Amino acid sequence: MIKMSVYYPADGGSRFDHDYYRTRHMPMIQERLGDACLRYEIEKGVAGGEPGSTPEFVAACHVYSPTLEIFQEALGPHRAEIRADVANYTDIAPIVQISEIVGG
Repeated sequence: MIKMSVYYPADGGSRFDHDYYRTRHMPMIQERLGDACLRYEIEKGVAGGEPGSTPEFVAACHVYSPTLEIFQEALGPHRAEIRADVANYTDIAPIVQISEIVGG
């Protein structure tokens, strides 16, 4: 199983619409990916590691898929649409990582 993680740095911009991200963007991704999206998680940063500190990221999401190949094949035809939608909820340049789940 793989996990695509997208992180939005707290110091990377001035705007992030959590409601739009939760109710429009991520459901769109799930719909476009179909069975390639086993599930997804959304995170909203609330604090850093030290008491009273600010979070490193204002938000993150994690999309789980059976394999890298299945994920990339499902995402390919929708990549431009998904990227274009980013402007509807943020001006932050996201950081993307794809990982293999090896335990848990």
